[in-house]
Amino acid sequence: MNIHRLVVKVGTSTLTHPSGALDLRAMDWLIRVLADLSGRGLEVILVTSGAIAVGTARMGLPARPQALAIKQAAAAVGQGRMMHLYDKLFAEYNRTMAQILLTGEDVGDARRAEHLLGTFQALLGLGIIPVVNENDSVSAAEIETGEHKVLGDNDTLSAMVAALCRADLLILLSDIDGLFSADPRTDSTARLLPVVEELSPEILRMAGGAGSWRGTGGMATKLSAAKIAMEAGCDMVITNGARPEDIYQIVEGKPVGTRFVGKRRESV
Repeated sequence: MNIHRLVVKVGTSTLTHPSGALDLRAMDWLIRVLADLSGRGLEVILVTSGAIAVGTARMGLPARPQALAIKQAAAAVGQGRMMHLYDKLFAEYNRTMAQILLTGEDVGDARRAEHLLGTFQALLGLGIIPVVNENDSVSAAEIETGEHKVLGDNDTLSAMVAALCRADLLILLSDIDGLFSADPRTDSTARLLPVVEELSPEILRMAGGAGSWRGTGGMATKLSAAKIAMEAGCDMVITNGARPEDIYQIVEGKPVGTRFVGKRRESV
Protein backbone atom coordinates (compact mmCIF):
# COMPACT_ATOMS: atom_id res chain seq x y z
CA MET A 1 0.00 0.00 0.00
CA ASN A 2 1.42 3.37 -1.04
CA ILE A 3 1.11 5.80 1.89
CA HIS A 4 0.71 9.46 0.97
CA ARG A 5 -1.39 10.86 3.83
CA LEU A 6 -0.81 9.67 7.39
CA VAL A 7 -2.68 10.37 10.64
CA VAL A 8 -0.94 9.53 13.93
CA LYS A 9 -2.78 9.62 17.25
CA VAL A 10 -0.73 9.72 20.44
CA GLY A 11 -2.26 9.03 23.84
CA THR A 12 -1.71 10.64 27.22
CA SER A 13 0.20 7.62 28.58
CA THR A 14 2.78 7.98 25.82
CA LEU A 15 3.22 11.74 26.24
CA THR A 16 3.35 12.09 30.01
CA HIS A 17 5.02 10.74 33.12
CA PRO A 18 2.82 9.24 35.87
CA SER A 19 2.95 12.65 37.55
CA GLY A 20 1.20 14.22 34.56
CA ALA A 21 4.26 16.19 33.51
CA LEU A 22 5.20 15.91 29.85
CA ASP A 23 7.71 13.21 28.95
CA LEU A 24 9.98 15.45 26.90
CA ARG A 25 12.18 12.64 25.62
CA ALA A 26 9.20 10.67 24.32
CA MET A 27 7.70 13.80 22.80
CA ASP A 28 10.95 14.73 21.06
CA TRP A 29 11.40 11.19 19.74
CA LEU A 30 7.93 11.16 18.21
CA ILE A 31 8.27 14.63 16.68
CA ARG A 32 11.61 13.71 15.13
CA VAL A 33 10.05 10.70 13.37
CA LEU A 34 7.03 12.68 12.13
CA ALA A 35 9.18 15.57 10.96
CA ASP A 36 11.40 13.13 9.07
CA LEU A 37 8.42 11.50 7.37
CA SER A 38 7.09 14.94 6.44
CA GLY A 39 10.50 15.76 5.02
CA ARG A 40 10.28 12.64 2.86
CA GLY A 41 7.11 14.01 1.31
CA LEU A 42 4.38 12.33 3.36
CA GLU A 43 1.44 14.46 4.47
CA VAL A 44 1.32 14.05 8.24
CA ILE A 45 -1.47 14.89 10.70
CA LEU A 46 -0.93 14.46 14.45
CA VAL A 47 -3.88 13.95 16.81
CA THR A 48 -2.76 14.47 20.39
CA SER A 49 -4.14 13.81 23.85
CA GLY A 50 -2.71 14.94 27.18
CA ALA A 51 -4.02 18.49 27.69
CA ILE A 52 -5.92 17.76 30.91
CA ALA A 53 -3.08 15.75 32.44
CA VAL A 54 -0.51 18.41 31.60
CA GLY A 55 -2.79 21.21 32.80
CA THR A 56 -3.44 19.37 36.07
CA ALA A 57 0.30 19.14 36.72
CA ARG A 58 0.93 22.73 35.60
CA MET A 59 -1.78 24.06 37.93
CA GLY A 60 -0.29 22.20 40.88
CA LEU A 61 -3.44 20.19 41.50
CA PRO A 62 -2.91 17.04 43.59
CA ALA A 63 -4.96 14.84 41.24
CA ARG A 64 -7.04 14.93 38.06
CA PRO A 65 -10.00 17.21 38.88
CA GLN A 66 -13.51 15.79 39.07
CA ALA A 67 -15.54 18.95 38.48
CA LEU A 68 -16.20 19.55 34.77
CA ALA A 69 -15.34 23.27 34.89
CA ILE A 70 -11.96 22.55 36.53
CA LYS A 71 -11.24 19.81 33.99
CA GLN A 72 -11.95 22.27 31.20
CA ALA A 73 -9.74 24.85 32.88
CA ALA A 74 -6.96 22.27 33.12
CA ALA A 75 -7.43 21.49 29.43
CA ALA A 76 -7.04 25.18 28.56
CA VAL A 77 -3.82 25.45 30.56
CA GLY A 78 -2.42 22.16 29.30
CA GLN A 79 -3.28 22.83 25.67
CA GLY A 80 -1.24 26.02 25.64
CA ARG A 81 1.72 24.27 27.23
CA MET A 82 1.59 21.37 24.78
CA MET A 83 1.27 23.53 21.68
CA HIS A 84 4.22 25.64 22.79
CA LEU A 85 6.38 22.54 23.00
CA TYR A 86 5.07 21.02 19.77
CA ASP A 87 5.85 24.26 17.95
CA LYS A 88 9.33 24.40 19.46
CA LEU A 89 10.17 20.77 18.70
CA PHE A 90 8.83 20.76 15.15
CA ALA A 91 10.75 23.99 14.47
CA GLU A 92 13.97 22.33 15.68
CA TYR A 93 13.47 19.74 12.93
CA ASN A 94 12.69 22.44 10.36
CA ARG A 95 8.96 21.75 10.15
CA THR A 96 6.00 24.07 10.71
CA MET A 97 2.94 22.98 12.69
CA ALA A 98 -0.56 24.38 13.02
CA GLN A 99 -3.04 23.89 15.86
CA ILE A 100 -6.57 22.69 15.08
CA LEU A 101 -9.07 22.34 17.94
CA LEU A 102 -12.30 20.53 17.13
CA THR A 103 -15.69 19.91 18.67
CA GLY A 104 -18.15 17.25 17.63
CA GLU A 105 -20.24 19.81 15.80
CA ASP A 106 -17.27 20.74 13.61
CA VAL A 107 -17.02 17.21 12.26
CA GLY A 108 -20.69 16.28 12.30
CA ASP A 109 -22.02 19.33 10.44
CA ALA A 110 -21.58 18.97 6.66
CA ARG A 111 -20.83 22.65 6.02
CA ARG A 112 -18.31 22.93 8.86
CA ALA A 113 -16.70 19.67 7.78
CA GLU A 114 -16.29 21.05 4.25
CA HIS A 115 -14.50 24.15 5.55
CA LEU A 116 -12.44 22.01 7.91
CA LEU A 117 -11.33 19.79 5.04
CA GLY A 118 -10.33 22.87 3.11
CA THR A 119 -8.15 23.98 6.03
CA PHE A 120 -6.47 20.57 6.25
CA GLN A 121 -5.89 20.49 2.49
CA ALA A 122 -4.34 23.97 2.51
CA LEU A 123 -2.02 23.20 5.42
CA LEU A 124 -0.91 19.85 4.05
CA GLY A 125 -0.38 21.33 0.61
CA LEU A 126 2.02 23.83 2.17
CA GLY A 127 3.94 21.09 3.97
CA ILE A 128 2.56 22.14 7.38
CA ILE A 129 1.74 19.50 10.02
CA PRO A 130 -1.70 19.97 11.62
CA VAL A 131 -1.74 19.09 15.34
CA VAL A 132 -5.31 18.26 16.35
CA ASN A 133 -7.09 17.91 19.68
CA GLU A 134 -10.69 18.02 20.81
CA ASN A 135 -11.55 21.46 22.14
CA ASP A 136 -12.20 20.35 25.72
CA SER A 137 -12.58 23.91 26.98
CA VAL A 138 -15.86 24.29 25.10
CA SER A 139 -16.85 20.67 24.46
CA ALA A 140 -17.61 18.20 27.24
CA ALA A 141 -17.96 15.24 24.88
CA GLU A 142 -14.79 13.53 26.03
CA ILE A 143 -14.47 14.57 29.64
CA GLU A 144 -18.08 14.52 30.81
CA THR A 145 -20.01 11.30 31.19
CA GLY A 146 -23.22 11.48 29.20
CA GLU A 147 -25.27 9.95 26.44
CA HIS A 148 -24.95 12.62 23.74
CA LYS A 149 -21.34 12.16 22.78
CA VAL A 150 -20.21 12.95 19.24
CA LEU A 151 -16.48 12.38 19.47
CA GLY A 152 -15.95 11.22 23.03
CA ASP A 153 -12.26 10.32 22.84
CA ASN A 154 -9.25 11.03 20.67
CA ASP A 155 -9.24 7.52 19.17
CA THR A 156 -12.61 8.32 17.61
CA LEU A 157 -11.48 11.85 16.77
CA SER A 158 -8.41 10.60 14.93
CA ALA A 159 -10.50 8.14 12.90
CA MET A 160 -12.96 10.87 11.96
CA VAL A 161 -10.09 13.12 10.89
CA ALA A 162 -8.59 10.27 8.86
CA ALA A 163 -11.93 9.64 7.17
CA LEU A 164 -12.54 13.34 6.51
CA CYS A 165 -9.09 13.83 4.99
CA ARG A 166 -9.14 10.52 3.10
CA ALA A 167 -5.94 9.41 4.79
CA ASP A 168 -4.26 6.21 3.66
CA LEU A 169 -3.19 5.13 7.14
CA LEU A 170 -4.10 5.86 10.76
CA ILE A 171 -1.70 4.83 13.53
CA LEU A 172 -2.87 4.73 17.14
CA LEU A 173 0.09 4.93 19.53
CA SER A 174 -1.04 3.29 22.75
CA ASP A 175 0.38 1.61 25.87
CA ILE A 176 -0.22 -1.85 24.41
CA ASP A 177 1.37 -3.64 21.45
CA GLY A 178 -1.91 -4.25 19.62
CA LEU A 179 -5.11 -6.27 19.86
CA PHE A 180 -4.67 -9.50 21.80
CA SER A 181 -6.93 -12.54 22.06
CA ALA A 182 -6.89 -12.07 25.87
CA ASP A 183 -5.27 -9.82 28.47
CA PRO A 184 -1.52 -10.44 27.99
CA ARG A 185 -0.84 -9.18 31.51
CA THR A 186 -2.80 -12.02 33.11
CA ASP A 187 -3.16 -14.70 30.43
CA SER A 188 0.03 -16.39 29.23
CA THR A 189 -1.84 -17.86 26.24
CA ALA A 190 -2.81 -14.42 24.89
CA ARG A 191 -1.68 -13.91 21.32
CA LEU A 192 -1.29 -10.76 19.28
CA LEU A 193 -3.57 -10.56 16.27
CA PRO A 194 -1.35 -9.15 13.49
CA VAL A 195 -4.10 -8.50 10.92
CA VAL A 196 -7.84 -7.88 11.19
CA GLU A 197 -9.71 -7.77 7.88
CA GLU A 198 -13.24 -7.71 9.32
CA LEU A 199 -14.69 -6.56 12.63
CA SER A 200 -16.47 -9.82 13.31
CA PRO A 201 -18.59 -10.36 16.44
CA GLU A 202 -15.70 -12.36 17.87
CA ILE A 203 -13.29 -9.48 17.36
CA LEU A 204 -15.73 -6.96 18.82
CA ARG A 205 -16.22 -9.13 21.91
CA MET A 206 -12.50 -8.76 22.58
CA ALA A 207 -13.14 -5.11 23.43
CA GLY A 208 -14.76 -6.16 26.70
CA GLY A 209 -17.20 -4.00 28.62
CA ALA A 210 -16.94 -0.88 30.70
CA GLY A 211 -14.54 -1.39 33.57
CA SER A 212 -12.63 -4.22 31.95
CA TRP A 213 -8.99 -3.96 30.95
CA ARG A 214 -10.09 -3.17 27.40
CA GLY A 215 -13.30 -1.38 28.29
CA THR A 216 -14.43 2.17 27.75
CA GLY A 217 -11.48 4.42 27.04
CA GLY A 218 -9.32 1.44 26.09
CA MET A 219 -9.59 -1.16 23.35
CA ALA A 220 -13.33 -0.55 22.91
CA THR A 221 -12.73 2.96 21.61
CA LYS A 222 -9.93 1.71 19.37
CA LEU A 223 -12.23 -0.83 17.72
CA SER A 224 -14.82 1.92 17.25
CA ALA A 225 -12.10 3.97 15.57
CA ALA A 226 -11.14 0.98 13.43
CA LYS A 227 -14.73 0.70 12.18
CA ILE A 228 -14.75 4.34 11.08
CA ALA A 229 -11.34 4.11 9.43
CA MET A 230 -11.96 0.79 7.68
CA GLU A 231 -15.29 1.93 6.24
CA ALA A 232 -13.52 5.03 4.89
CA GLY A 233 -10.94 2.87 3.12
CA CYS A 234 -8.16 3.71 5.56
CA ASP A 235 -5.90 1.11 7.18
CA MET A 236 -5.46 1.49 10.93
CA VAL A 237 -2.65 0.14 13.11
CA ILE A 238 -2.53 -0.13 16.89
CA THR A 239 1.00 -0.23 18.25
CA ASN A 240 3.02 0.67 21.32
CA GLY A 241 3.80 4.37 21.60
CA ALA A 242 6.99 3.62 23.53
CA ARG A 243 8.60 2.77 20.16
CA PRO A 244 7.83 5.66 17.78
CA GLU A 245 10.55 4.45 15.41
CA ASP A 246 8.19 1.58 14.54
CA ILE A 247 6.19 4.11 12.54
CA TYR A 248 8.77 3.77 9.76
CA GLN A 249 8.11 0.04 9.47
CA ILE A 250 4.35 0.49 9.65
CA VAL A 251 4.40 3.01 6.81
CA GLU A 252 6.41 0.50 4.78
CA GLY A 253 3.72 -2.13 5.37
CA LYS A 254 5.76 -4.32 7.69
CA PRO A 255 4.01 -6.40 10.39
CA VAL A 256 4.01 -4.23 13.52
CA GLY A 257 1.18 -4.22 16.06
CA THR A 258 -2.31 -5.00 14.75
CA ARG A 259 -3.30 -3.77 11.29
CA PHE A 260 -6.98 -3.29 10.51
CA VAL A 261 -7.40 -3.41 6.75
CA GLY A 262 -9.60 -0.74 5.23
CA LYS A 263 -12.05 -1.32 2.41
CA ARG A 264 -10.26 -0.63 -0.80
CA ARG A 265 -11.44 2.50 -2.57
CA GLU A 266 -12.52 2.31 -6.16
CA SER A 267 -10.20 4.03 -8.60
CA VAL A 268 -11.47 7.34 -9.84
